[in-house]
Amino acid sequence: MKDIAHGLEGIVVAETALSHVDGERGELIIAGTRVDELSGVQKFEQVAATLWNVERVDLGPARVEAFARLSTLGGALELSDGMDALRAAMAQLPSSLDATHVTAAGGVFAAAWSRKRAGLAPIAPDPKLPHATDVLRMVKGEATDTLAAALDAYLVAVIDHGMNASTFTARVIASTQSDLVSAVTGAVGALKGPLHGGAPGPVLDMLEAVGRPENAEAWLRCELEAGRRVMGMGHRVYKVRDPRAAVLERAVEVLEKHGVSSSRLTLARAVEKVATRVLAARYPDRSLQANVEFYTAVLLDTVGLPRSLFTPMFAVGRVAGWCAHVAEQRATGRLIRPESRYVRPSKP
Repeated sequence: MKDIAHGLEGIVVAETALSHVDGERGELIIAGTRVDELSGVQKFEQVAATLWNVERVDLGPARVEAFARLSTLGGALELSDGMDALRAAMAQLPSSLDATHVTAAGGVFAAAWSRKRAGLAPIAPDPKLPHATDVLRMVKGEATDTLAAALDAYLVAVIDHGMNASTFTARVIASTQSDLVSAVTGAVGALKGPLHGGAPGPVLDMLEAVGRPENAEAWLRCELEAGRRVMGMGHRVYKVRDPRAAVLERAVEVLEKHGVSSSRLTLARAVEKVATRVLAARYPDRSLQANVEFYTAVLLDTVGLPRSLFTPMFAVGRVAGWCAHVAEQRATGRLIRPESRYVRPSKP
C-alpha cells in the first residue's frame, strides 16, 4: 500500500527555473533574485520579461485590444463577485492568445469590473503607461507616480510563488496540451478560494474591528476562544514571517515618506506583534506569523483600491507567473496524472 500524501505536501511534481520558496528561512526567489530585491526596484514588465525569457514586454497595445473586447463579454462584468467576473471574462478570450495579451486582459477586465460595480463607465487604457500605472488609472481615474509605484511593487511581490494551488492548477491544465486561456481561467478559479487568495479583505475587517492598538490583545483572544481564524496570520509553507509581508510593509512606508498617510500601518504593526505572541502561546508547536495578505490589505487600501478588488488584483499580478509556468510545463513536463486509493467497500 502506497502512503497517501494528503494535499500533495512534500511531493515534488516538477523542476522549475521560475521561483523558489524556502519556508524555513522565509525566502522567496523569483527567477534567481530575492523578492525584496525585485519589488520596488524592477517594474512588473521587467520581471515578467525575465519569467517569460524574453528581452522586453510591452503590455500597452494588448491592453487596448483587451478593452475593445469588453462589449463581447456579455454579462461577465455584471457579476457581483470580482473573481467570478474575472473568471467569466478571461474564459471568453480567444484560445490563441499569448502571455502578453492574457496578462494585459487581466488588468483591463479587473479594472472595468470595479468601475462597473461602482456605477461608473470603464476607462480606456493608455498604451504609453506602465501596466501598474494604467491599471490604477483605469480603476480610479487617475494615478500618481507614488501610488503607481506602490501598486507595481505589489504586483511584482505576488507575480510568482512556487507550486501554489493556482499555479499547480494552471500546470495540470497545460499538461493536457490545453491552451493558455483555459489554464489561466482554471487558475483564477483556484485563486478565488479563501485558503489561497481570498483573505486580504477580511484583514481590513479585522483591523477595523480592533480599532486601536490597545484593543488588539483582548479582541484577538476573543476571536481565538470563539474558534475563529486570525486573518493574515500563518502560511502553509513559511515557518517564519512571509518575506512578502516585509516587502509590502516597506512599500507602505515609502508611501508615507512621500506624504501618503496610512492610518492603518501603525495599527497593523501592533496587531501583528500581539497576534504573533498570542498565537505562539496558544499553538506552541506551530509557527503562525504574518503572511502576504496581512500587508496586502494595508497597501492596497492605502493606494485607494476598494477591498472588493483585492483578490482580483492578486490575479492581475499572478497571471504573468501562471503564463510562465504554462510555458515551462509545455516545454519540460508531461501529463500530470496522480493516483487515488479506492475505499468503497465491495458488494458481497
